[in-house]
Amino acid sequence: MKRLLWLGVGLAVGALVVRKLTHTAQSYTPSGIAASLSESAGGLVESVRTFMEDVREGMAEREQQIQAAFAEGVAFDDQFAELRGDPSIGDEEIFPQEDVR
Repeated sequence: MKRLLWLGVGLAVGALVVRKLTHTAQSYTPSGIAASLSESAGGLVESVRTFMEDVREGMAEREQQIQAAFAEGVAFDDQFAELRGDPSIGDEEIFPQEDVR
């Protein structure tokens, strides 16, 4: 009876090991690699799609703010206006003359 129990345990463990090894070996076959790449590409495409949706939402929100300010006849709060008006900020600071060849 004891031997039969250990035989059953050995068979169960052996079956699990063989199943895991088969699954791992299948993932290294050309079709397994293709499936893995397909899943990765699908995740990348979904990430880019989500990013683009967020950008579009932000653009639409900003456009509504600008249109509301225009409709009210007030100057839109441009947070970068002072930087554009500052003559010390220009191409020379971005591209120093030493680097130009």
